[in-house]
Amino acid sequence: MVTMGKVVAAYGIRGWVKVQTYTEYLDSLFDFDDWWLGDDKAPWRSVEVQECNIHGKTLVAKLAGCEDRNAAERLKGLLVAVPRSELPEPEEDEFYWSDLVGCKVVNLSGAELGVVDSLMETGANDVLVVKGESGELLIPFIEQVVTQVDMAAKLLTVDWQADYLA
Repeated sequence: MVTMGKVVAAYGIRGWVKVQTYTEYLDSLFDFDDWWLGDDKAPWRSVEVQECNIHGKTLVAKLAGCEDRNAAERLKGLLVAVPRSELPEPEEDEFYWSDLVGCKVVNLSGAELGVVDSLMETGANDVLVVKGESGELLIPFIEQVVTQVDMAAKLLTVDWQADYLA
């Protein structure tokens, strides 16, 4: 499964949910008739998407079997994913965010900075949120900083120091 978003709230009284996407484009989830909902505590299950719309910087969706606000509120916090087999292969030097999460980050001198915990979009560029012994680092995910991505080794090499301010 590739995580594409998260149910963040109920929307209205008719069973709609609000979804924060982790995709480059808000409408990327429109391509899928079924989403998988789950997390570490709830087993993954396929749910038919009956309707989906952009609402500000989030999506709102009507899912099969979710008929009222109470049902929608029970979905809050669940991750939205799709099977990797349904996704197109990324272009060269492009990566799914979910593939970067968990990668070890080292700098050019070999010092371990931590592990990619998440990514965020800033408008100018994406930013790696790296958690390590020295706390949390925000590292721009740009070619000048991220010098190598080795997906086989789950390793990112960056031109960055642990004491740099983001």
